[in-house]
Amino acid sequence: MKKVLKITANVLVWIILILALLITIMVFSSGRNNGISNLLGYIPMTVESDSMKPTFKKNDLIICKEVDDVYSLKKGDVITFWTIIDGKKVKNTHRIVEVNEFENTRSFVTRGDNNNQDDTMPAYAGDVIGKWTDVKLDGFGKVMNFLRTKTGFFVCIVIPMAVFFLIELYKFVVTLIELKKPQLTDEDEEEIKKRAIEEYLAAQKKEATAEDNGASAEVQVNK
Repeated sequence: MKKVLKITANVLVWIILILALLITIMVFSSGRNNGISNLLGYIPMTVESDSMKPTFKKNDLIICKEVDDVYSLKKGDVITFWTIIDGKKVKNTHRIVEVNEFENTRSFVTRGDNNNQDDTMPAYAGDVIGKWTDVKLDGFGKVMNFLRTKTGFFVCIVIPMAVFFLIELYKFVVTLIELKKPQLTDEDEEEIKKRAIEEYLAAQKKEATAEDNGASAEVQVNK
């Protein structure tokens, strides 16, 4: 039972470590890429409005994928793209409702599933960040936003990794101590067993002798 618990604990520790490393990579990559995390071509995005309800909603985490060929995009696809809202360049994730082509230039008319009208500005090929993979995690966007803060990074990444390395260091020290202990040969073990048996038999003999002497003394008194 102890062995099973030990193996389970080790597996959990490795899972936590791998997740911590993946999140670390995503957080740092987003800092170097205009706030866009990229892991092997997959882009986790936090939904920031309810414009796509009921497909997904604010604070959900969606997974997009880089688009190698914008000509593969079609009507009905959900894409994440750069656009201008209130004079600021921001990321937006809406559905393609129309594809326009003009002089080898492709653009996309988009609209949120929860909106009654198309977006004011079309999304051009160079603005496209990625295509939604139909994967979403309800409410997990809050977690990702928290992990991007200094507190979240320390609590969820630094501390688990520190605990992991302390555990591994402890195992390493214990292993070194075990290796430095003198190793008994088969002959040594046999000799220890032999001595233990001899000591046991001697103790039994001594006890029996003491009982016999006590009995003799009692007989002398009775006489």
